[in-house]
Amino acid sequence: MSTQSRAMEMLVSNQWDAAHQLIQNESDPLSCQIHGLLHLIEGDRGNAAYWYQRAGLALPECSIESEKERLLSQAFQK
Repeated sequence: MSTQSRAMEMLVSNQWDAAHQLIQNESDPLSCQIHGLLHLIEGDRGNAAYWYQRAGLALPECSIESEKERLLSQAFQK
């Protein structure tokens, strides 16, 4: 199982801190998006924007739940 899929499983299981600890040292685009999502969930849009920018993206305009589903799908395609 990839780091990204493990982090997303933790997030779905409401283990925010564990997911953050696992993903925070990764630098690939998907990991940066997951890191950004974690900060969106905690309400830190500035930090979230930084991580999405590192992935080459703007903050998502969809709901957090929709973004979580999108990233969950991507994480399990790896």
